[in-house]
Amino acid sequence: MSDDSHEHQSFETRAIHAGNTADPQTGAVVPPIYQVSTYKQDGVGGLRGGYEYSRSANPTRTALEENLAALEGGRRGLAFASGLAAEDCLLRTLLSPGDHVVIPNDAYGGTFRLFAKVVSRWGVEWSVADTSDADSVRAALTPKTKVIWVETPSNPLLGITDIAVVADIARTAGAKLVVDNTFASPYLQQPLALGADVVVHSLTKYMGGHSDVVGGALVAADAALGEELAYHQNAMGAVAGPFDSWVVLRGIKTLAVRMDRHAENAGKIVEVLKRHPKVTKVLYPGLPEHPGHEVAAKQMRNFGGMVSFQVAGGEEEAVAVCARTKIFTLAESLGGVESLIEHPGRMTHASVAGSALEVPADLIRVSVGIENADDLIADLTQALG
Repeated sequence: MSDDSHEHQSFETRAIHAGNTADPQTGAVVPPIYQVSTYKQDGVGGLRGGYEYSRSANPTRTALEENLAALEGGRRGLAFASGLAAEDCLLRTLLSPGDHVVIPNDAYGGTFRLFAKVVSRWGVEWSVADTSDADSVRAALTPKTKVIWVETPSNPLLGITDIAVVADIARTAGAKLVVDNTFASPYLQQPLALGADVVVHSLTKYMGGHSDVVGGALVAADAALGEELAYHQNAMGAVAGPFDSWVVLRGIKTLAVRMDRHAENAGKIVEVLKRHPKVTKVLYPGLPEHPGHEVAAKQMRNFGGMVSFQVAGGEEEAVAVCARTKIFTLAESLGGVESLIEHPGRMTHASVAGSALEVPADLIRVSVGIENADDLIADLTQALG
């Protein structure tokens, strides 16, 4: 449940203080790690603070969930063991056999795999739309559509969807709009304020920010939906543990300053990549020529730290570039303080090969960290040759 006392504070203040109340017993300014499975009851049903079993609720996780709700401007935040665990809980809460979902033509490979290989076996149908095109979204709707799923910026092609426009489409269709806000983080983008019903996060990425924790989150705009999601979270059980919750809370405290540096570094790198003779295309919403630039400028505070680009020489050269970097680490995931590089077609998006979501073979994705920008530029330049 969000803490209304932080409602009118700036983002940076909420990131540090929402959910982070001083420990009443000792005055500790950081919430303790309640590494506990069960809680003593004062007589049968006499729960202290509502805690009885840590799958159902844990004080450290509660602190994180209150923080998440405050940052996204939602009524209820829920923390999970991973981003996909959060997505699974959301889909099984919102959908029944026979229902239909519209998914984007550019989405995280794990999300696509969840729909194509898991949820579809449960009798849920899905179709693909270019969510940056309102007409494409409308054309994908059926009378059974219950959810429209959006990533913006998208992974890995950095597509931009106008959240407010798709929210209107969803409302008219009687469907819920779900926005994966992982690439932007709540610092750069507020989907619930633009009409989304639920925000999804991989907390592993920018929220944790240090490549040392795996986690996921849901934030609901509506209290009733938040309660329904909480029921399923408890019933299904893939919750964030207390230590992981504590690590994410610590990471969130510096989210604003980190995102500023990620975006600043990414902007400098993009300018160099644009001029490089071996780079055939740069995908970054901060570029005026990006088809989603105006929408991104309208609904985002800044353009983020994710950059994708295509190289001359095709797939083999893209793989070779990834192997030649010294500072950029060849690794999956993103959003940490250190810069990462990957080949989506063979790594994070291998699961979409042969589908409507297949990514270009010559594509490279970089998660720009907070190192010195000149060092990062020099590394990419030598890798490109």
